[in-house]
Amino acid sequence: MQWTSAGVSELEGLPPTDRYRSVAFSPNGGALWGTPSSGDEDSAWDSSDVLDLASGTVSSGPRWDTGVAEHPAGGLVATLASDQGATLRLFGRVEHEKVPTAMRVPDRALILDCDGYETPIFSADGRHLAIRGNAYDNSLEIFAFPSLHRVLATTLGEPSPGYPYPPGWLDQMRAWTLVEVDLETQHTVEHDVLAGSPVSALGAMVTDDLVVAGGGGDLALVSVRAGSAKTQSADGDTSRAAVAEFLDATSEVPDDGDLETHLVVTDGARTWEAEDLAAVTTATATDPTWLQIQASLNDPGDQAK
Repeated sequence: MQWTSAGVSELEGLPPTDRYRSVAFSPNGGALWGTPSSGDEDSAWDSSDVLDLASGTVSSGPRWDTGVAEHPAGGLVATLASDQGATLRLFGRVEHEKVPTAMRVPDRALILDCDGYETPIFSADGRHLAIRGNAYDNSLEIFAFPSLHRVLATTLGEPSPGYPYPPGWLDQMRAWTLVEVDLETQHTVEHDVLAGSPVSALGAMVTDDLVVAGGGGDLALVSVRAGSAKTQSADGDTSRAAVAEFLDATSEVPDDGDLETHLVVTDGARTWEAEDLAAVTTATATDPTWLQIQASLNDPGDQAK
């Protein structure tokens, strides 16, 4: 169904939408992205649908499953391709003038342990990318952009004992204060915005101000301190240059290409080429869990045990 100035009408030829777990508008608003794909049920999660809202045509898009965040400078989005063993934080080149608007996946991605993460969030100046999750831990990781170097990793409290955790347990982990973190010094400051009420939701406005919702139904607008270089957004040229630097250093994954064989992945500290991961057979207890699993799968002797 589409809404226009002429009224409401049906779009012909669209796939049944009851199968989509996540949907997002393309940055230019001309297409709706839906996942999993409406194609073959056995391979639905291997791709997504791109619905051209003007014509009603449906084409295939890359694999993604958890929200889409646009870089403030435009031209790039971030999303997730989740797996219980390891989640890929994918990026997508977006060309606004192309119809239908689909994301083209560059061959560089972040790799995270397990699954269950929230939608990625770019900072207002586009210089950092944050992700909260996961299914096992209320973690927070922040990465510099475009380097993808990890600048902060912390845990925001502990879940209730026992696994599997109940659905929505991440939403129950609510802070009573708003915490400001200086990413350069790692210094933190607590702001008791809504005294006596837990912070149940936090959103950012295009002005860089914050909207804070409290558990008691309160809503507050929090302005970022003026005059501080650390709180001012980078100018548009700087932000666009960061996107250009990232895209210029990558190539696009072919439409029919397998992500695992084309991506160069990093956890924010180390980087692995696809052939590196195919060859690794040893890992220590201090390595990421996903790398330990990969080494075990690659080691025939380990599989025979």
